[in-house]
Amino acid sequence: MGGKALGVVEFKTVASGMTALDRMVKTAAVDIVEAQTVCPGKYIAILSGSLSSVKASVDIARSEFGEPLLGDFVLGNPHEGIFPAIYGAAEIENPGALGILETYDVVSAIVAADVAAKTAAVELIELRLAKGMCGKSYLLLTGEVAAVEAAVQAAKTSIAAGGMFLDSSVIASPDKKMYNTIL
Repeated sequence: MGGKALGVVEFKTVASGMTALDRMVKTAAVDIVEAQTVCPGKYIAILSGSLSSVKASVDIARSEFGEPLLGDFVLGNPHEGIFPAIYGAAEIENPGALGILETYDVVSAIVAADVAAKTAAVELIELRLAKGMCGKSYLLLTGEVAAVEAAVQAAKTSIAAGGMFLDSSVIASPDKKMYNTIL
């Protein structure tokens, strides 16, 4: 994945987002994990690399593209489950309780996923980042009921102050048919 840090930027417009991304990758040695247009016409970019490189790239976005920038963050030590969850490639052997947390934006969903995964013994299943959701995002995680409840609560608390938390739920014992549609 190119390093130990993760940076995310979310822009109001595609033109600003693509222009900023070009500037960001020219600023420092970072890898593009994902960059795309998302509903409703926003643009997101997720970068990885060394902490200093990712920070330099995100700082450029803040300083040169502030007005169209909706949100950003740099995470110095992302949980290892973040990347497979973003790609929808997490392999879950024995799913347990299901935790769901929904946000109004991409940045908050990734922050919430990292907090959740570091709070309790849970596995991240998926991070759906604004695709087909009118800009909203959600995360799915699994584990023992108490761990999932603790992880969801910690994730919710971590993003609530920013106003980006939308909804959450914990299903203690999801039907196998439901998991078949998720996994």
